[in-house]
Amino acid sequence: MEFFSGIGEFIGRNLPYILAGISVGGQYALIAVGYTMVYGILRLINFAHGDIFTIAGFFMVYIAAAMPLYVAIPLVIVLTVLLGFTVERVAYKPLRTAPRMSVMISAIGVSYLLQNLAWYVTGGLAKLYPVIPFISNSVTIGGATTKMVTLITPFLTIALVVVLVMLIKHTKIGMAMRAVSKDFETAQLMGIKINSVISMTFIIGSFLAAVGSMLYFTNYATVTPTVGAMPGLKAFVAAVFGGIGSIPGAVVGAFIIGICENIIKALGYSTFSDAFTFALLIVILVVKPTGLFGEKLSEKV
Repeated sequence: MEFFSGIGEFIGRNLPYILAGISVGGQYALIAVGYTMVYGILRLINFAHGDIFTIAGFFMVYIAAAMPLYVAIPLVIVLTVLLGFTVERVAYKPLRTAPRMSVMISAIGVSYLLQNLAWYVTGGLAKLYPVIPFISNSVTIGGATTKMVTLITPFLTIALVVVLVMLIKHTKIGMAMRAVSKDFETAQLMGIKINSVISMTFIIGSFLAAVGSMLYFTNYATVTPTVGAMPGLKAFVAAVFGGIGSIPGAVVGAFIIGICENIIKALGYSTFSDAFTFALLIVILVVKPTGLFGEKLSEKV
């Protein structure tokens, strides 16, 4: 009984941190799903994904200054999806048959290109993210004051992931994605339009990154050219932790990382909250390289 009362006391004392952990975990999850889907099909870590997340934030800053939010929000999502689609067609499609290292170098190049474009356009100045009504409102839970976005994020994340899983399991394009992820060459021989499948994967990932950016910047209202680097890296760690290529694994990994890093902050070790994420990555790679839900891949010879 003392153990449970101690846990209850700890939760009550650190409720704001736990809520923040659940919220940021959901935001990491939306980014991590993009990483894990691209890896599942192309065996590529899309290093530019965190920068697409950042550019979505800048889209909102500039578009919301010129248009009402009910127009700006869908327009930002559409532009972010177009950006992801363009990146795939320009930087990755021409390298479809190139060595994997070449594609990875291209991904790093796109990441720095987007960062430098953001520096050029903004002059390197931090931009204030616009206030989105309702989700920016304050709410009190158990004596802890937080924003409505903290409560909405986990439910919205889970809902989007459920819809995505249903799409992958029960639609024609979803079946094509699963076929390509299992055997790229055989799927191509069977008449599956590989380029369309890959483009759809980037479109879905970019859509989730756009939604994630709206949730993230509602909490952390400053947008800078490099702001997406750390959430992007943590989402990548979450994808590896859950099992790269597994959508449920990426979501579980993201929530675990988000909650753990905020509990570390609650304990007074904020300096080490980022270090914990990467220490966890090292442990996972040593103990279980395929992650919590990852499948062991057999290499063809």
